[in-house]
Amino acid sequence: MVNEICEAVGKTLIDRKLSIAFAESATAGRLASEFAMITNAGKFLRGAIVCYDAALKIELLHVNPDLIEQYTPESMEVTRAITIGLQSQISADIYIGVTGLTAQGGSETPEKPVGTMFIHGIKNGEIIFSTRCNFVGSREEIILGSINHCAELLWEYLQESG
Repeated sequence: MVNEICEAVGKTLIDRKLSIAFAESATAGRLASEFAMITNAGKFLRGAIVCYDAALKIELLHVNPDLIEQYTPESMEVTRAITIGLQSQISADIYIGVTGLTAQGGSETPEKPVGTMFIHGIKNGEIIFSTRCNFVGSREEIILGSINHCAELLWEYLQESG
């Protein structure tokens, strides 16, 4: 069942003739998949690059390895970089990047625990949102929370840019 807010975002993107593309790390394609379930998704969804492994961030999205080394793959700096890098790979109006920690074994610290997610959005080269959020729960709950939050950020942006 498609998330209602995703459905509203998709309808608005279609109405405004806007397209969207995703660079996904921690959500591993689930964000694009959710939007693909929307009626007439082909009218707005351009595609996604799943860059779960840091090497793909470097190879496909041209993220500087030093940025990953300095800030970790799960950081706002790297999230911004994958979103910017996505622009050279997929033609779209809106670009969204997501990284974060859905389980132990990444770069978690007391200041950046499991459940920390980063979401960055760009339209016409301008930042439309850039946020760090924290979710509690299972890997699935963290990913679904991230998808919902991303949809809410998109909805707020689309309403404000009206």
